[in-house]
Amino acid sequence: MTNTTVSPDTKIDLTNCDREPIHILGHVQQFGCLIAINPDWLICHASDNVRDYLGSKSADMIGEPIRNYFDGAGLNAIRTRVQHLDGDDAIERLFGVQLISGSDTLYNVAVHSSGQNIIIEIEPRREGERTDYTSYVRPMIERVRRARNVEELCKIAARQMKALTGFDRVMVYRFAEDQSGEVIAEAVSPNIDSFLGLHYPASDIPQQARELYRRNLIRIISDVGEKVSPIIPERGPEGKPLDLSMSGLRAVSPIHIEYLKNMGIGASLSVSILSRENLWGLFACHHYSPRILSYEVRSAAELFAQMFSFVLDQLLADGARAQTAKIQMLHDQLMSQLAGGRSVREHFSTIADALSSVIPNDGIAAWVDGEFLTLGKTPPQEEFARIVRFLNTAASSRIYATHKLSDVLPAAEDYTDTAAGLLAVPVSRRPRDYIVLFRQEITKKVSWAGNPEKPVTLGPNGARLTPRKSFDLWQQTVHGQSEPWTSAEISAADQLRVTLIEVVLRMSDAANDERIRSNERQELLIAELNHRVRNILNLIRGLVIQSSRDASSVPELTATIGDRVQALARAHDQLTQANWAPSSLADLIHTEVNAFLGAKASRVSISGPDALLVPTALNTLALVIHELTTNSAKYGALSDSSGEIRIEFERLEDDCLSLHWRESGGPAVQAPSRVGFGTTIIQKSIPHELSGEANVKYQLTGLVADFLIPARSVASYADVESELSEERQSSSASTDTVGGISGNMLIVEDNMIIALDAEDIAISAGADKVFVCSSVSEAKTKIESDDISFALLDVNLGSETSEPIAEMLSERGTPFIFATGYGDSTSLATKFPDAPILKKPYDEADFRQAIEEMSS
Repeated sequence: MTNTTVSPDTKIDLTNCDREPIHILGHVQQFGCLIAINPDWLICHASDNVRDYLGSKSADMIGEPIRNYFDGAGLNAIRTRVQHLDGDDAIERLFGVQLISGSDTLYNVAVHSSGQNIIIEIEPRREGERTDYTSYVRPMIERVRRARNVEELCKIAARQMKALTGFDRVMVYRFAEDQSGEVIAEAVSPNIDSFLGLHYPASDIPQQARELYRRNLIRIISDVGEKVSPIIPERGPEGKPLDLSMSGLRAVSPIHIEYLKNMGIGASLSVSILSRENLWGLFACHHYSPRILSYEVRSAAELFAQMFSFVLDQLLADGARAQTAKIQMLHDQLMSQLAGGRSVREHFSTIADALSSVIPNDGIAAWVDGEFLTLGKTPPQEEFARIVRFLNTAASSRIYATHKLSDVLPAAEDYTDTAAGLLAVPVSRRPRDYIVLFRQEITKKVSWAGNPEKPVTLGPNGARLTPRKSFDLWQQTVHGQSEPWTSAEISAADQLRVTLIEVVLRMSDAANDERIRSNERQELLIAELNHRVRNILNLIRGLVIQSSRDASSVPELTATIGDRVQALARAHDQLTQANWAPSSLADLIHTEVNAFLGAKASRVSISGPDALLVPTALNTLALVIHELTTNSAKYGALSDSSGEIRIEFERLEDDCLSLHWRESGGPAVQAPSRVGFGTTIIQKSIPHELSGEANVKYQLTGLVADFLIPARSVASYADVESELSEERQSSSASTDTVGGISGNMLIVEDNMIIALDAEDIAISAGADKVFVCSSVSEAKTKIESDDISFALLDVNLGSETSEPIAEMLSERGTPFIFATGYGDSTSLATKFPDAPILKKPYDEADFRQAIEEMSS
């Protein structure tokens, strides 16, 4: 819509506009009228019944100023609503507006934009109607919110919609993946046939109609036999027909009217049900005589459908979250139960039981490293081998599911009694190994509203389709197929695929030589990488966004984010050193205290039984301990020279861990005036992530914090030292006591952002000049041409490693440090024992520590 300011007296000459008539389906229902105005507030379209509503004496309204027909106050109310329109599909409504001066009739009005036009739809307000249509909806929503699942929700909603609209039949109509529909809930008046359970072919609702349902949520046909009013003129000043997609009064296709007449329907109402902006289904309402719903009731029905969609999304999301949590728990159980690395045969029943707990089936077969294993009802080995050959061509490295195997593999007709449908889970990166779930044939009858094989026939009007006329119950007996695999089951199988890859590869490691084991581990890492990297990126993004809300300057923000990322990195190092097994909470605290407090670390003591936490819990505690430590150093007990921190672990009777943090001897403590991100981490991370408890008190004598860690997050308990050991204390050298470097420095790093950060660190550490290279050849050239005093080498440079550069520097006697994300497991650590390993992500303190290590 173009916003143009024009004097009320201004008129636009439309005499030269192209008004050649063409046939369009632009018409409206008789119980309302429609006016389209151009940006200059002149009438450019109108339905032929508009004069009956506005009392116009003019024979032709086209080109007239709209103020000639509307009361001034009413027009101003409409103008105000137009300013509120937000988006192409937005609609604004007014109730009980006086439009005609001197008339006692009040009108309900809806306005929306259509291209360069503003559409005004007008209906007379009926006596006794409530203007507060939300009052209809509030008790309806309260009832549907009590639903425990989608089926119950739809049953309640159907009854509520029938009570609101008074239609003879109200159905909840859900679309399937093949675009066919099924009536899954229904409320009907006495002596009205039930359509519950009926299926409708996809052709009953064409694709263009589905798109309209998605955009315009409500569609009313008050009388299928009424006369409709055409739009005059059929083309506007720009030469195009008027787009009535968002109109509530527009009439519908004659084909749809014929469809309803064939069903014996006198009036209908359709209200769209959306899920995540996609068309999930409809409230389909039928009445066997004409029925005009007031504008308030229609608005209430639309609002109810929107609120219903929110409740539906919540139930669907709750189900998805529960399924994800179950799969994660299953992953952890499999990893712990199958840690021994024995053969697939020895653990096959465990794997099969785990899959069956999430995905119902009648039998499971596995083909791993040429070994055939079965449990339950499955095809014989020779037939399964044929299935595997088919899967190798049809489902390489992805989930494959079909509920009618014989359609894609005709030979499967011979064993539909055991394997009519299958879901294949590949457990290797190349087409070879699979774990396959089978379902038996299920013979059932599907009830259709008419024969689905002939939903339409060619009509008498040339190439126009006429709606089918048979709505008698037609039953189709289904053979040769299983119960379909749901999208949730396929998604669960896809999530479990990575777990099964890891399980199978772990079991087959003992039977392969080192080269094959290395390749399979790399494949496993690739399979896991997408999931874990996305989680890490989401976490880092959250840290950046939340930290930015607390920082008052860019340097402060940089330091805060860096500290928090380093805290997570230290926890990750501890987990990787333990091979992702449960790790010590005491070690985590020692590491964090040593890294951040330096000489003040001796003022922190720990007592009680140490807890070995599972990886997810350790990552959560890493951020909590980091925030407690940094806050103490900035504002609490460790911000002066006399305070101390006492940390006590307590093992409770139910094996939960109680962690007590006590600060004393420092300055007086006051509660923060605002809740920043750090405080949020301390108070909410453990309850949110681990379902534990957190209680923080800002006492004048020092911070007091108590945390409860649930038993499921604690793998076991062990003894803990009462204070930091001398060895640990000695490792916490302060950045200020570590020497820097001098001369020219070479940085070899193929990631530009990391290279820029490393360059800043090197300059801060004392380098005179820094050269940055991204490849082996470029680095060698720089070594030959310049005097290099020191080097920092990234181990992995894409398709090559920095080993040739390290050899060249060793020959010249130039010291260097390796930087890697693989810790010290790389073979370069043994080949160049004097070169320290700097683990990513690193900061200036880590860099200086590596220099000190190399110098000692």
